[in-house]
Amino acid sequence: MTTYDTDLLIVGGGPGGLATALHARRLGLSVIVAEPREGPIDKACGEGLMPGGLSELTALGVDPAGMPFRGIAYVNERRRAEALFRGGAGRGVRRTTLHAALAARAKEQDTEWIRTRVTTVEQDAHSVTAAGVRAKWLVGADGLHSTVRRAVGIKATAGKPRRYGVRWHFKVPAWSEFVEVHWSRWGEAYVTPVEPDLVGVAILSRGQPDLAWFPWLAQHLGGAGRGPARGCGPLRQVVSRRVAGRVLLVGDAAGYEDALTGEGISLAVKQAGAAVKAIVDDAPESYEAAWHRVTRNYRLLTRALVLASTPRPMRRAIVPAGQLLPSAFRFGVNILAS
Repeated sequence: MTTYDTDLLIVGGGPGGLATALHARRLGLSVIVAEPREGPIDKACGEGLMPGGLSELTALGVDPAGMPFRGIAYVNERRRAEALFRGGAGRGVRRTTLHAALAARAKEQDTEWIRTRVTTVEQDAHSVTAAGVRAKWLVGADGLHSTVRRAVGIKATAGKPRRYGVRWHFKVPAWSEFVEVHWSRWGEAYVTPVEPDLVGVAILSRGQPDLAWFPWLAQHLGGAGRGPARGCGPLRQVVSRRVAGRVLLVGDAAGYEDALTGEGISLAVKQAGAAVKAIVDDAPESYEAAWHRVTRNYRLLTRALVLASTPRPMRRAIVPAGQLLPSAFRFGVNILAS
């Protein structure tokens, strides 16, 4: 008789892993989450939940506190292009607040935890074993530089252009109902309201980030208390596949284009649902097609925007183009918001 410690072992206790746990528990699977860190995990993140991702979370019983935003604004020193969401507001939520809300809900749903770091994964036709746990299935949700991905032999390479992200929090009253993306010759700065008196600022660039690239923003934030920096990268990770036997990859571990269009958390939640469905259907191979379907708009639009904005003359044209072609800008924003 074959025995298991759990139906599903999830490696990684961030938002992607916990969303996977909630989807699995909703469908009656037993779940163990392997995560070495305790408490809410902070990370470089734009912290803006798109309306579609927020809807996915509330369907799982997770409703984190934060600041609503009505759309996306592209900004430079002279121009501003705005696009409102058609399907309701998004929400700026501190990464730690989101993580705490997901963890609390997962515990309500009888998810188990083990505090350990997974370094090896072994599997056969019927089970997969890691960290001393024998499970029917394993989901790797352990980030851009996934250990699970390496352990099961899935190839990943850093794509080009190589870009990096750094995020700070500034103690200053939120001044906009939009997530603002400030553009300069060297990078972009995401400004997301996350609390009434706190905004997150994430700079994406190919080099060492500098708030001075954005003079208006630097002046507005001058004198404000600033929290510690959180960094990540290189952002683009080209992953050859997302399934290896009884192991599936979710979130950043499954491949990543760039943070420029801002729906990383939303995509992780949707991928989690697709992965769990493939597991319940005993059809892991179906997840590959589902992943491509879920991420298609993000991959195509994000890649096109990153490549188009790499030459400096094209970067200067991004905000004016959004202002001159408001319908096209609104269309792109709402595709990504859904």
